[in-house]
Amino acid sequence: MAAPLIKICGIRTIDALDAAIAARADFVGLVFFAKSPRHVDADVAAMLAARAAGRARLVGLFVDPAPDFLASTLATVRLDVIQLHGRETPEQVAAVAARHAVPVWKALGVKKREDLALADRFAGAAERVLFDAKPPEGADLPGGNGLRIDWAVLKGVRPALPWMLAGGLDPANVAEAIAMTGAPAVDVSSGVESAPGVKDPARIAAFCEAARG
Repeated sequence: MAAPLIKICGIRTIDALDAAIAARADFVGLVFFAKSPRHVDADVAAMLAARAAGRARLVGLFVDPAPDFLASTLATVRLDVIQLHGRETPEQVAAVAARHAVPVWKALGVKKREDLALADRFAGAAERVLFDAKPPEGADLPGGNGLRIDWAVLKGVRPALPWMLAGGLDPANVAEAIAMTGAPAVDVSSGVESAPGVKDPARIAAFCEAARG
């Protein structure tokens, strides 16, 4: 089995970005969602994007973004991937990909095995789906809550498009998660933080090492 792709999400500072690049993360994620403690404004994001160019692929996370907000962000920040983490439909995902000529990933909340069936609806619209833990009812954040999917429901899953595992991963459990689910890619945010929105370089390094181990 090839080493999984690794995404470190919620990067807000140069130190965190440099730590992710030094740990050879394949993707770094910037959050454009004001309710999140990991939110970055476009000017900071543009600076981080320039620093990451050619060293890691940049993923911008949006939640049901207004078309004007998405367009203005992309005009300022060079993104390699758009990640949609709201209630976007396959049609909306396809429209975003076509309008901006940027690959789109779609995050899906998972609690039980039946939730995985939604993924196939996005084949041909999204480049990849992200399986994240379904947030509690009424939660402000659609992801980044540190909640874990029951990995047993992912055993043997074969969606019609590439997928990534998120939700409650950290340096101590990522190897087990990969072994149990066969995840070809993993995404972490709160699991490499010392406080909400504050990335810990040592935890980033440990996560990447464990994921590849």
